[in-house]
Amino acid sequence: MTDIVDQETRSRMMSGIRGKNTKPELALRRALHTRGFRFRLHSSKVHGRPDLALPKYRAVVFVHGCFWHRHEGCRYTTTPSTRPEFWQAKFDANVARDKTVRATLLEDGWRVATVWECALRKPDQVTASAELLSAWLLSDEDQIEICAEGVQSS
Repeated sequence: MTDIVDQETRSRMMSGIRGKNTKPELALRRALHTRGFRFRLHSSKVHGRPDLALPKYRAVVFVHGCFWHRHEGCRYTTTPSTRPEFWQAKFDANVARDKTVRATLLEDGWRVATVWECALRKPDQVTASAELLSAWLLSDEDQIEICAEGVQSS
């Protein structure tokens, strides 16, 4: 199947997709800051440039989009019908990179949290996710994954 828009239009549309400072990320940052947590944004000193780095807790937080990072079982994890091979290769590369970054951070002694976009779509979900993340930051667990259903096992 071919693309329904021309290449120039598609390029303009794709360039508008943010990689940093997304709405879900901003919502989570506000909620954590309100709870007294301080963090570094997209720190180049930490492998993988996590969305949030909390050196005091030796923890990093990634806010993953369900579509781009392939949140398994999520209704927002769809695959475009145009050029499915291209998309599958792109998604596979994203998932592989996420696994490598997570493993490297854990080996380096960092604790890793992944908060999925579906857990940050409504204000009450943001509050619940921030509470779960706050409790995790104060614990000694090394990983957590938060989605719309709550905490997932990694």
